[in-house]
Amino acid sequence: MFELDLRSRKPIYEQLVDKMKELIINEVLKPDEQLPSVRQMAQQLTINPNTIQKAYRELEVQGFIYSLKGKGSFVNSVDPGKDADKILQVKQDLEKMLQEALYLGIPAADLHEMIRSFDGSKGGSGQDDSND
Repeated sequence: MFELDLRSRKPIYEQLVDKMKELIINEVLKPDEQLPSVRQMAQQLTINPNTIQKAYRELEVQGFIYSLKGKGSFVNSVDPGKDADKILQVKQDLEKMLQEALYLGIPAADLHEMIRSFDGSKGGSGQDDSND
């Protein structure tokens, strides 16, 4: 499915969370698709099952997956209105990062282009493109 960098300073479970989120956001993993079991994933990646369990728990807390007792873990369907608090937090974080980028001298046009390229490659809705 993907590779992890065992030499990275970033914890393995965080790498796993990030990779899984990327697969979900890019719709490689579809809503309600079952994820590999903790045991299967641990064998496939040759890492401790507790690490997989921790990553799955984090993904569940963040709302990317859900678990059914005795059935396994599944990709959660995206409901934009459901995560209003999370969306607000991301917007605030993004605003801070954009201010820092502009302060450091990154031209606004470059930032616009980055957003356009992300929007196209990550499956963004493009709802607010009318403000360009």
